Amino acid sequence: MANVLAGMVDAAVKWSSAGTLRTLWDHLGASAAAAAADLPRLTATLDQHGAAVRDALSAGAGPLGLAALAGYAKGILDGANSLSWPIGANLDWSTPTWLQLRLAATALLAHHHGHLPA
Repeated sequence: MANVLAGMVDAAVKWSSAGTLRTLWDHLGASAAAAAADLPRLTATLDQHGAAVRDALSAGAGPLGLAALAGYAKGILDGANSLSWPIGANLDWSTPTWLQLRLAATALLAHHHGHLPA
């Protein structure tokens, strides 16, 4: 019985985490990736944010997991909501906010690590 429950919890965590990262990709990651092709400064900035996320989550311990990335994104969003930081509906990747960059970098890492198939 315990194994069945553990399996159900694991499946629920994966499903929820995948949904979070898919939404993040759809709202920020895909457009950031497309814009970065034309904005080298954006590419560098996203790389820096991605490195910060990697350092926060893994400290060099290997690939970033699905739940860890989703949890990180949810934590950033919860903090942003508590501070009333808007994510922004109209994205201008030539002048992105810290929040947009950090969340887009998290989505790009999820894509890079195979958590969001192309």
